[in-house]
Amino acid sequence: GMLFSLLVNKHKPWIETSYHGIITENNDTVILDPPLVALDKDAPVPFAGEICAFKIHGQEMPFEAVVLNKTSGEGRLRAKSPIDCELQKEYTFIIQAYDCGSGPGGTNWKKSHKAVVHIQVKDVNEFSPAFKESVYRATVTEGKIYDSILQVEAIDEDCSPQYSQICNYEIVTTDVPFAIDRNGNIRNTEKLSYDKQHQYEIMVTAFDCGQKRATEDVLVRVNVKPVCKPGWQDWNKRIEYKPGSGSIPLFPSIHLETCDGPVSSIHTTIELQTNYIGKGCDRETYSEKSLQKLCGASSGAIDLLPSPSTTTNWTAGLLMDSNDIIFKFDGKQGAKIPDGIVPKNLTDQFTITLWMKHGPSPGLRAEKETILCNSDKTEMNRHHYALYVHNCRLVFLLRKDFDQADTFRPAEFHWKLDQICDKEWHYYVVNVEFPVVTLYMDGTTYEPYLVTNDWPIHPSHIAMQLTVGACWQGGEVTKPRFAQYFHGSLASLTIRPGKIESQKVISCLQACKEGLDINSLESLGQGIKYHFNPSQSVLVMEGDDIENINQALRKVSYINSRQFPTAGVRRLKVSSKVQCFGEDVCISIPDIDAYVMVFQANEPKITISGMDHFARPAAQFEGERGVILLPDIRIVSTVTKMEHPLDLEERDRAEKPVIVEEMLHNLDFCDVLVMGAELDPEQECLELDRVELQGKHLDATNSTAGYSIYGVDSMFNYEQVLRQIRYRNWDTAATFDRKFRVKCSELNGRYMSNEFNLEVNILHSSNSNFMDHVNHMIVQPQFLQSVHHPEGSVSAAHNSVVPSVATIVIIICVSILVFVITLGVYRIRTAHQHSSADHEGSKENEMDWDDSALTITVNPMEKYEKPHQTEEESEEEDIEDEEEDTTSAESDESEEDEEEEEEEEVVVQKGDKQNASRQAQL
Repeated sequence: GMLFSLLVNKHKPWIETSYHGIITENNDTVILDPPLVALDKDAPVPFAGEICAFKIHGQEMPFEAVVLNKTSGEGRLRAKSPIDCELQKEYTFIIQAYDCGSGPGGTNWKKSHKAVVHIQVKDVNEFSPAFKESVYRATVTEGKIYDSILQVEAIDEDCSPQYSQICNYEIVTTDVPFAIDRNGNIRNTEKLSYDKQHQYEIMVTAFDCGQKRATEDVLVRVNVKPVCKPGWQDWNKRIEYKPGSGSIPLFPSIHLETCDGPVSSIHTTIELQTNYIGKGCDRETYSEKSLQKLCGASSGAIDLLPSPSTTTNWTAGLLMDSNDIIFKFDGKQGAKIPDGIVPKNLTDQFTITLWMKHGPSPGLRAEKETILCNSDKTEMNRHHYALYVHNCRLVFLLRKDFDQADTFRPAEFHWKLDQICDKEWHYYVVNVEFPVVTLYMDGTTYEPYLVTNDWPIHPSHIAMQLTVGACWQGGEVTKPRFAQYFHGSLASLTIRPGKIESQKVISCLQACKEGLDINSLESLGQGIKYHFNPSQSVLVMEGDDIENINQALRKVSYINSRQFPTAGVRRLKVSSKVQCFGEDVCISIPDIDAYVMVFQANEPKITISGMDHFARPAAQFEGERGVILLPDIRIVSTVTKMEHPLDLEERDRAEKPVIVEEMLHNLDFCDVLVMGAELDPEQECLELDRVELQGKHLDATNSTAGYSIYGVDSMFNYEQVLRQIRYRNWDTAATFDRKFRVKCSELNGRYMSNEFNLEVNILHSSNSNFMDHVNHMIVQPQFLQSVHHPEGSVSAAHNSVVPSVATIVIIICVSILVFVITLGVYRIRTAHQHSSADHEGSKENEMDWDDSALTITVNPMEKYEKPHQTEEESEEEDIEDEEEDTTSAESDESEEDEEEEEEEEVVVQKGDKQNASRQAQL
C-alpha cells in the first residue's frame, strides 16, 4: 500500500515564491498580489492532485489562510483578529501549501516550497489632530509687527504620513489682527495698541492631510504690553459730587509715570472751569441787596434789576435766565426805572455795583452801550449821570448841577481793561466820592486812566428818567425814545447812596461758593510750592520729587459750600510741564481732561403754619400797639428722600419707601401781603419795631400792599420777626375783617413756601351789628370750607330710584342747620359776655378765646374735611391731598379726638385747656 500511495502522489504542490498583500486596518480581508493559488501536477487524481491546506509559519501571526476550493487550489488569506496599523504597520511571514496525500486518511501528503508573504497595513484616518499644550501664551509689545509671536503644534496618532501629518492650521476667532501659517507660527497682521486692547484670546484649530479637524480648538492668549508712555495714571474722568459732601478729593490714587526719564522738577496746573455756571461760577443766587446785608454792608442798596413781580414790574419785558436772575440785552431792549425808586439827589457819595458779561462790539464805529443812564425825560437830551461801555472801555459820566459851583469839574472817568470785552462774567463796583471815582473789578482797585472835565449842567425843571440797558433820549428827536443800547448780560445792578465800606465787603459779594481746595495743607510734604488764584479755580503746584507731587495731587479736592448748588458738569483740566537733568529733550505729559458732576439737591418744601383765623374787640385794634398778627407762626422745611430698595423684585412690587426729613436752611424774604383792598394810610397800617431786626441779617420795607422782610437769615430769625408784626386800625367802624397772606422764599424765589392765609375779625361792641356780620358770613360762600366727598356717597342711580329719601334728608339737614345756627349765636353771645368779664385778664387769655373760629359749617350727610387733618385721617387721604392742604393751621392734640367723632362740627382752631371747658358748655 505504501508504494501504491507514493506512486499515486508523485508531485508536491506549487505556489509562487513571494506574495505582496494589503489589509485595511479594522478589516479582516487581505488583498494579495498575485492571488493565493496552489497547483499540483498530480491532478486530476483525487487527493493527490487536490490542495488541502495552507500553513503560516511565524511568531503568532494574526493571520490565517484557508482553502476555498480543493480542486482549483484557490485560497484566501485573512486576519484572525482586528489589525491596528498604529500597533504594527507591516507583517512578513512564510506560507506553504499542502496537498491531500494519497487517500482519504491524508497520509503521505506533500508540501510546497516556502513562499514569503509581505503584508502592509493600510491606514484609516481614525485620529484627529491634538495640540501639545492646553493653552498657549505670549506677550508682545504694542506698536510692532512680529514675524512669529509663537508656534503652536498639533500631533496625530494615525500611522500613515497622509493621516498623521498636520497639513494646515487655522484661526477660528474672527476679526482678530493675527494670522497663522502651515507650521503653526502665529504673527500679528497690524500694530497692536495697549489702550485699544490689553489682551487677545484666539482659538486655533489644526487639520491632518486627510482634512480631519482637531476635536478641540486650543486657546492662545496674547498679552499686549504698553510701550511706556509718560503721563498721569489711575484717575477717573468722572467725579461725582453730592450736595453737602464738603470737600472731596478729585484724584485720590493718581501717580505720574515718567518712564525712567531723568526728571528734575515738575510744574502742574489744575484748573476748574466754571465760567458757564451762573455768573462765572456757583454763587449764592440771593438778590444783591440781601447779599450786601449778608456781607456786612449797611442797608440802603436799591436793586435796579430785580426779578419781575407785581411791585417790581419794570424788568418784566427783558430776556432773563430765572435761575440766576441774569438779564440778557440784545441791543433792542431798555428798562425805565419808575420814579421814586432811586432818590432824586444822590449826594457826592454813592456806589453802583453790577455783574457784567460783555464781548467786543460789532461794526466799525462802535456805539456807546448804556448800562445805566439818568437823562432828561423831555425837551432836552442831557445825561446827568451814566455808566456805559465804549470801545471796550468803561466810562462813568457825572455832570454836576450848576447850583453846586460854577467851575470846570471832573465829569468823565475812563477805564481801559481787557476784561470788559472778554465775554466772561466780572464784578464791577463804581465807588463815587466826588471828585474821586474808584473802580473795583473782581475785587481789585483800578484808578481811571483818563478823566475829562466839563462845565456843570444849568439848572432846569425838566424831570429825569433813569434807565437800564439803554439811554432815554428826551430831546433832539421828534418823539422821545431809547438810544445807545447795551449788548451783553447784566445782573445784580444796584445803586446806593453812600459808599461801600470796605474791600472785605466787596470780596464777600463776589465770592465763589465752589472751587479747588487742598485737604490738610500741613501734610503736603517737603518742597511743594503751591498757589491759588483769587477765586480758587486754578491751583499751581511745583516740586522736584515725583512722589511728593503725587501725594500733593491726591489731596486736591473740589468743594461746593452751597446747600442747593447749581447742578451739572464742571470741567477739570490738569496740565503739567517737566524739566529734566541736563537734557534739552524731556518727556511731555498729556493733559488730563476730567469733570465733576454736581448732583441736584433734594428740593425743600417750606411750610408756614399757625393760627389762621381770630377775632378781637375793636378797641384792641385801635390801641397804640394794635394787634399782633402772627403770634404763633411756624416755618418748617422738609425734604423728601427716596429709599432705594436693594433687590429688584422689591422695587417693582412695592412703592419706594419715602422718608420726609426736616431740614434747616436760610430764607431770603418773607412777605406779609394785604389781600383785597390795599391798606388805607388814613386809618390803618402794619407796624414792626426796628429793634426786632437788630443783630440779624434782616431788613424790612413797608407799604400799603404789605410788609416785606428780606435778607439771608435763619427760619428761626424770620419767625421771631414775623411774630412781632402788628396791625393797627384807629378807625374800625367800617371794617369787619381783614385778610392777609404770608409767603416766604429761599434763593430769590427758587423755593417758595405755601401761601398761608390769615383772617382777622374785628368785633364791634354793638351786638346787633356783630350778629348781622356773623349771619352775613354764614351766607357768603367763600367762608364755607372745602367739603370732601367720601367713597360712600349715594350714587346718582340710587337717588333717582328713591326720591322721597333725598327729600327727607334735605328736610332733616335744614332743621339741623337752623338748630346749630341758633346754638352758634347763643354760644357767641355767652362767649362775648365771657370776654368782657375776662377783659381784665392777661393778654394770653384774650387770645385764647379769640381762637374759636366763627365759621360754622354743618353737613350731616358728608364727612367734613378739616382745614388741618388729624394724623389718623391723613394716612387714608392721598399724600397729594395733604400737600395741597397747606393753608391749614395746626390743631392741638387735646381736641383731635373729639373732632373726629363729631360730624356736625364747629371748627375750633388751636385750642387749649380753656377750649375744653368751652366745648363742655357748648
